[in-house]
Amino acid sequence: MSIDRFLAYISFEKKYSEHTRIAYQGNLHDFQDYCLDTFQTKNIEKISYNFIRSWIVALVEKGNSHRTINRKISVLRSYYKFLLKTELITVSPLKLHRPLKESKKVNVPFSTNEISLLLDGDFFTSDYTGVLERTIVTLLYYTGMRRTELIDLKTNNIDLSEGAVKVLGKRNKERLIPLLAEPIECIRAYVSERNKLDIIIEEQFLFCGIKGKKLSDGFVYKTVKNYFSKVSTKVKKSPHMLRHSFATHLLNNGADLNAVKDLLGHESVAATQIYTHTSMKQIQQIYAKAHPRGTKK
Repeated sequence: MSIDRFLAYISFEKKYSEHTRIAYQGNLHDFQDYCLDTFQTKNIEKISYNFIRSWIVALVEKGNSHRTINRKISVLRSYYKFLLKTELITVSPLKLHRPLKESKKVNVPFSTNEISLLLDGDFFTSDYTGVLERTIVTLLYYTGMRRTELIDLKTNNIDLSEGAVKVLGKRNKERLIPLLAEPIECIRAYVSERNKLDIIIEEQFLFCGIKGKKLSDGFVYKTVKNYFSKVSTKVKKSPHMLRHSFATHLLNNGADLNAVKDLLGHESVAATQIYTHTSMKQIQQIYAKAHPRGTKK
């Protein structure tokens, strides 16, 4: 079946992560189910654009944002490109499609004050769960790693003597991120508590819940949201916002854009530049102060 071949292609040739593969599979099966319910066909290989346009309308009516819909259509576009490449079709049904316009939402990162309030405050308990949650928040902020990268960290990825963590990023690309004193201290405290657990089901993974199971995406998301709800009124409180804060704070303090790119595991500087907009206020202040006519009213 072409969907299975496509999923194997993105996994083994394109080196997409398992998380991405599952997301692509879900989107393709959702579209396939829609075509079966609406047009009485599960064969989505050779269809017209009308099928896709009908699905887009249905997604809009269900309240999906334009950004979400564009992401789903992007998966279809990749699938049909694969069919073109393997000569299963001669023309993509998405050849003339244009993405829906998205409203530009600027997510404001956590401030350094909010970070300090949480990490320097008395919010984390001293039991296993509290030590685990403190380590999660600290490591996300100090390294800028993605949620899935943190969950997939293995015990041998951490070198406390060298002060570094090896992260396996998108498309299985490895990168080294230095560790400062605070995250090293947190990891040591966590490992000490981890060694007291009665059972650890998947010992190769660094982080696990109190029952010894590997952490879930939901656990990490809820941890960040719950703790930052105590110190921040920002609407968006997610692990990605800690990554956003990491990048923004480094750039605000003069870090080189290319160095931040490497730390984040981005393939191009363009991806990193999305974090520079939050520094614009500071840039404007510097510009006004430095320009010879900046103080003129």
